[in-house]
Amino acid sequence: MLIERDANGDFILESTELAERFGLSLADLRRHMRHGSVVSSVEIGTAEHEGTKRVSLRLGNRLWQAVLNDENEVQQEQMTVLRGKSSGRHPR
Repeated sequence: MLIERDANGDFILESTELAERFGLSLADLRRHMRHGSVVSSVEIGTAEHEGTKRVSLRLGNRLWQAVLNDENEVQQEQMTVLRGKSSGRHPR
């Protein structure tokens, strides 16, 4: 996956590849983005992870994460399906 940085230092990810990771059409991914349904974060590595960054994108119960090296090259990526918290109650 191609990950670049813009002049402000923000990460730019290829929409077509992201749509593929989430199992969506490009149009559906863009619709989710317009509605604010895609949430992103970047964590900067410290200590033994110095020089790395973890980029995370969440859409509903799906979480895609990529670990980047100091040249912003993807070293590892994964898609996780998150499970909701159980209330401890059983339906009647």
